[in-house]
Amino acid sequence: MQVHLRIAIKEDCVRLLELVNELALFERMPQEVTVTLKEFEEAGFGEKPVWKAYVAQVDGLIVGFGLYYVRYSTWKGCRMYLEDLLVTEPMRGKGIGKMLFDRLIIEAKEMGYSGITWQVLDWNEPAINFYKKYEANIETGWLNAALSKEQLEKY
Repeated sequence: MQVHLRIAIKEDCVRLLELVNELALFERMPQEVTVTLKEFEEAGFGEKPVWKAYVAQVDGLIVGFGLYYVRYSTWKGCRMYLEDLLVTEPMRGKGIGKMLFDRLIIEAKEMGYSGITWQVLDWNEPAINFYKKYEANIETGWLNAALSKEQLEKY
């Protein structure tokens, strides 16, 4: 099996959104994906792109991706925020996730970021075990907070 890693291009967005929906289903929150293809494309490839992704292809099909953006921490400075790292279920356990994560580490070093941050669900043992192989610090005590688009529109 030949795995090809490359930077995502606009034409990948349809497939990437399919994988985003696959991830949301796995994370038991499929109803939370509300971004449109147009919004997704604009955010990645419009006048002011905010995200970048690496994709993993096998036989021309994207089977995984790592999507990130730059986050600024007043404590640490510029950091890579890994929004999603996904390998399709049939392709898991073949080293593709490691290839993507290793490439993201290289990117973070090349860009001079002060580190990489991300979230992992506390019940996702395979992901937690994967990150522990990198000696990642998995924190407790912080709660996620958010306002939805609908909540923003109230003000």
